[in-house]
Amino acid sequence: MTSTLFSLQGKVAIVTGALGLLGKQHCRALAEAGTSVVVTDLDEHMTVTFAAELQEQYGHGTLGLAADITAQDSVEHLHRAAIGRFGKVDVLVNNAAVDDVFKGTSAEIIRFENYSLELWRRSIDVNLTGTFLCSQIIGSEMARRGSGSIVNIASTYGVVAPDQSLYKRPDGSQTFFKSPAYPATKAAVISLTRYLAGYWGRDGVRVNCLSPGGVENSQENYFIRNYSARTPLGRMAKPDDYKGAIVFLASDASNYMTGANLVVDGGWTVW
Repeated sequence: MTSTLFSLQGKVAIVTGALGLLGKQHCRALAEAGTSVVVTDLDEHMTVTFAAELQEQYGHGTLGLAADITAQDSVEHLHRAAIGRFGKVDVLVNNAAVDDVFKGTSAEIIRFENYSLELWRRSIDVNLTGTFLCSQIIGSEMARRGSGSIVNIASTYGVVAPDQSLYKRPDGSQTFFKSPAYPATKAAVISLTRYLAGYWGRDGVRVNCLSPGGVENSQENYFIRNYSARTPLGRMAKPDDYKGAIVFLASDASNYMTGANLVVDGGWTVW
């Protein structure tokens, strides 16, 4: 039956960056489909608390565990804990990322010409190296077992350049510019996805990307209007607009799909 293709009953998933706006939605989507979710982020107390909420709501076993995805020993500990609790990992969602937000900062400081090497390296460490480490450590075990699905969260800004004009205020001033690091690292994640799909395809591990568009999250009204006007569907995404895509990529519904970049952006990239 078609409906069973989307079931994740009995599966185990690790979600990194699980406490973020979309991370929580990814966890909920997987839990709703039957997955036991390993909730992973930097805050130990909050990961344990959110995991308990998921277990109470959906009735599946969960695990909340803090991990620094930029540190090999921390990711190895995460993997061992997940295996120790559930015996396997079927799905890895590489969601953790740095997306620079600057408040009360001069626009000159965040222009490309002045963007700091420290910030650049921090984004590479989290967005790219973190995805590499989690895929290497957790995906290798999937390959040994001959089965698994890795979903890397990229971005439309890994496909097209940021439109800096979105950040112009109604009076023509601009106090924010999208950083160069986020698009560069997200484009690299898409490329790494293709590499891993080719590398592990014969081992039964599927590796795909989800590239979401912008999500409405209490931004200033002028930005929401600007973004919505540039989007064919006329709005920004809601946080739960990506739940179906996550379940699709994690489940057997996408069984013959690997190395793909699923763009879910309200049509943003058609123009």
